[in-house]
Amino acid sequence: MAQDKELTCKDCGQSFTFTAGEQDFFQSRGFSEPIRCKSCRDIRKSQKNERGYAGDRKNRW
Repeated sequence: MAQDKELTCKDCGQSFTFTAGEQDFFQSRGFSEPIRCKSCRDIRKSQKNERGYAGDRKNRW
């Protein structure tokens, strides 16, 4: 069974815990380990939404 891991956020440099449960979930979905903490992921997600990435591709062509 997986054990909790301490990872370092790519954006802010803070360390965050990647729990055993999160590891199992990520693995079951085929996701790689997160590179950003929850706070930085939320900031990045809101910035993408503000820029209109949701439907941007279909509108550019």
